Amino acid sequence: MRHSPRGYKRTDRIADQMQRDLAFLLQREVKDPRVGMVTVSGVKVAKDLSVADVYVTFMTLETPAEVKEALAVLEHASGFLRTMLAKSIRLRVMPRLRFHFDEVIINAPRISSLISQALKEDRERSAGRSSASEEGDQPDAEEPESRD
Repeated sequence: MRHSPRGYKRTDRIADQMQRDLAFLLQREVKDPRVGMVTVSGVKVAKDLSVADVYVTFMTLETPAEVKEALAVLEHASGFLRTMLAKSIRLRVMPRLRFHFDEVIINAPRISSLISQALKEDRERSAGRSSASEEGDQPDAEEPESRD
């Protein structure tokens, strides 16, 4: 695996540029109201540059049906977006765009609350153990002395 002087692969640099350009294109060029406010959260480009997986989130859409419809609109516009990308990014072959809904935004608050709950329970458990060990560490004052 060869790395560039910057320290990361060519496909990573292409993915970063595609993410920036797609975010601009989706904001300025896609006027379909079914898409609403869309954010490009990431792009992963295949090693052979044949496919680019584009991960998006929608700010105004809530139901799975709305998200599915918005993804269908983006898939339908992928040819146009690919053509526009080819004008700004010089590649022999522009990767085919596949759009995916990025569920990290939805799952992040739930995961964060689970982590907070686990940490709270861990602190309570460790506090319970430390208070129990403190009670057991103190010597009893009324122990009988041993007779040798």
